[in-house]
Amino acid sequence: MAEFIRWFDELRVTDVPLVGGKGANLGELTSAGAAVPPGFCVVAPAYSAFIDGAGLKEPIVKLLSGLDPEDTAELQSRSAEIRRLIVGAEFPKNMAREITAAYGALCKTLNEENAAVAVRSSATAEDLPDASFAGQQDTFLHVQGIDMVIRKVKDCWASLWNARAIYYRAKQNYDHFSAALCAVVQAMVQSELAGVMFTANPVTGERGQIMINASWGLGEAVVSGSVSPDEYILSKDSLTELDVVVASKKTMVVEKSGGGTADVAVADYLGPEWVDKRCMSAQAVKELAGVGKSIEEHYGAPMDVEWGVDRRTKKLYVLQARPITTLKGQSAEGAAKKEGPHDKAKLTVLVRGLAASPGIAHGRVVFIDDLSQIDRVKTGDVMVTAMTNPDMVPAMKKAVAVVTDEGGRTCHAAIVSRELGIPCIVGSKSATTVLQEGMEVTVDATRGVVYRGRVDLSSDEDKHSPLAPAAAGRTVVQETAPVTGTKIYMNLGDASIVGKYKDLPFDGIGLMRTEFIFSHLGVHPMHLLRTGRGQMLIDDMSDAVSTVAQAIYPRPLVVRMSDFRTNEFRGLEGGDQVEPEENNPMIGWRGVSRYISPAYEEGFRLECKAIKKVRDEFGLINVWVMLPFVRTTWELARVKSVMASEGLIQNKSFKIWIMAEVPAVVFQADEFAKMVDGFSIGSNDLTQLVMGVDRDSGVLNTMGYFDERDPAVQKAILTLIEACHRAGITCSICGQGPSLYPDFAEFLVRNGIDSMSVNPDTVSYTRRLVAAVEQRLILNSLRNR
Repeated sequence: MAEFIRWFDELRVTDVPLVGGKGANLGELTSAGAAVPPGFCVVAPAYSAFIDGAGLKEPIVKLLSGLDPEDTAELQSRSAEIRRLIVGAEFPKNMAREITAAYGALCKTLNEENAAVAVRSSATAEDLPDASFAGQQDTFLHVQGIDMVIRKVKDCWASLWNARAIYYRAKQNYDHFSAALCAVVQAMVQSELAGVMFTANPVTGERGQIMINASWGLGEAVVSGSVSPDEYILSKDSLTELDVVVASKKTMVVEKSGGGTADVAVADYLGPEWVDKRCMSAQAVKELAGVGKSIEEHYGAPMDVEWGVDRRTKKLYVLQARPITTLKGQSAEGAAKKEGPHDKAKLTVLVRGLAASPGIAHGRVVFIDDLSQIDRVKTGDVMVTAMTNPDMVPAMKKAVAVVTDEGGRTCHAAIVSRELGIPCIVGSKSATTVLQEGMEVTVDATRGVVYRGRVDLSSDEDKHSPLAPAAAGRTVVQETAPVTGTKIYMNLGDASIVGKYKDLPFDGIGLMRTEFIFSHLGVHPMHLLRTGRGQMLIDDMSDAVSTVAQAIYPRPLVVRMSDFRTNEFRGLEGGDQVEPEENNPMIGWRGVSRYISPAYEEGFRLECKAIKKVRDEFGLINVWVMLPFVRTTWELARVKSVMASEGLIQNKSFKIWIMAEVPAVVFQADEFAKMVDGFSIGSNDLTQLVMGVDRDSGVLNTMGYFDERDPAVQKAILTLIEACHRAGITCSICGQGPSLYPDFAEFLVRNGIDSMSVNPDTVSYTRRLVAAVEQRLILNSLRNR
């Protein structure tokens, strides 16, 4: 096997540490049978080997020392110097040979000499479920010839040090060297039309809708926001069109004959009648939505999908897919009904556009055209521009709202604003000409309107919304949310974003994944111990856990100890030296079996020390622990002994839960229940193991085999609930099943599940759903008396 190359069909979604989010998702899509243009990845360790081999780490560290990311001029200067160092360094000959061979094989597959390819950056921290890093690194389209391919691979590596990427990592508290970069080399689709599809409405949060943006030419025009695309909203169930907006598509991106791309006028390239012509027929839209629906079913989560239709073959290709990172819980119907108490006739409407990130804000208008002007935006300003780009993120973080002339609901401005949680209106067409510098305006990005002056648009419903600004306060949110007997917990991955969600109506965090901490650190725990750096894991993990525990105190925080599988651990620095290669890591050396093994016990002890530090030094006794993939009672007893020796002794204030996801736990549920304080049913793994179905199998998933509602799975869940109740302990479930299937939620509530832990975007919806189920069950009980 090549050291630095992996083909798409060798990769799965779990390979993020090796090839980044983009590369891993392309591999997953390929394995799922999606029409993905063929290609390969120059893996992230190649970048690390290049940096180390060229001796670049030390000079980069020096250039970053003392850098204030808010100092735009200095940030740009040091970024340029780092990129100059990378571009000027010699490319390793062994890597060049592997890339040359891979590109030659790809050209042979395509039956083209010097085939045109896209060279895309795929950072190991991007496209993760909890944080979108999309657009922070560079992509190069229509690259031809091996010399240009290798050159663009190096340019991708250099783009990891763009000013915008450095700024973003600094503000998201990511260590600069914990992120590596894979270069994806993929056959170029010469699109006659392309765009982006969301399998849930990213603006309203409506999971029963699909949103498609489409325009002429390459999809770069839609993704970058340089064109206002057509927009199609469909019902996910029936795939019928609910709303269609045909935009004036004035520009398009096309490939140049000599390589690269160019922006051209649609009227000149296709003809004037194509500017206002609908891109896609109703049938084509329906077929594309069907593809999106199948991709969502494969991943089990709402997805953001890039697509294109090749002008030569007329074939639809899936170019990329990633989880939607900014999905909110509000329904489209709810958004439509929200009206403030004011008299709209007395308001002066200045600009209208597409509501891209809901919310209302007041501020002073500031225009910016490019990177050199971003310092003009001060905290509390309304930023107005033709269209944002990644260089403008520092200004967007200061602004209270963003308004653009161009772009659709999937453009850069929309995506970043939703992530930052600020109101945004795009595609206004006239904001930069109608609005005036310094004027006071009110941006209503729930309705897509900019009003003159500072006006009060709030209503009681706005103020009590679980998605209202944090100033509304957690108390108000919890008082107005439905009261449920079933506790609604929240899942969390990235500790740094807890502030965005801490005021949602949840009763605690039922699953904090530690894998994100391990990925952020990027080093295998045993390698840290061998190199005398074990304290790094203790400090990083304790900082992350305490950040979350403090934010939600006194609500409980259940921390699931590491559940990386061997293939994931091998992707960490030093992992290849200590991890075996398993044919099926999903049912291999993971969870508790790892903790009690002499080959990893000392690594697990680092995790225990981190939890003890949080509880003892920070006084955060709301932190509990959950043990994953438990198989036997004897291993559970042994791991509890290890924990006790580190000072983590099970008692009334320190609870130990286990993940109930292996059938062995079901069969011995009563025995396990005597040893712990709670079960958390891992519905994904439990369904996989009960049904004998690989949860990643595209074939079996599309045939309906993987379903938590199968009678066999429900019988297993019922057995676990009853055993917990006999022992007087908690029985929870983590997963999106209750949110996706109301009948499954009703089954759980009817049979006495104590709590459900769901992703942030469905907390409010799940609480309302559970409240309705509980009320119905009470009414039925009263009627039957």
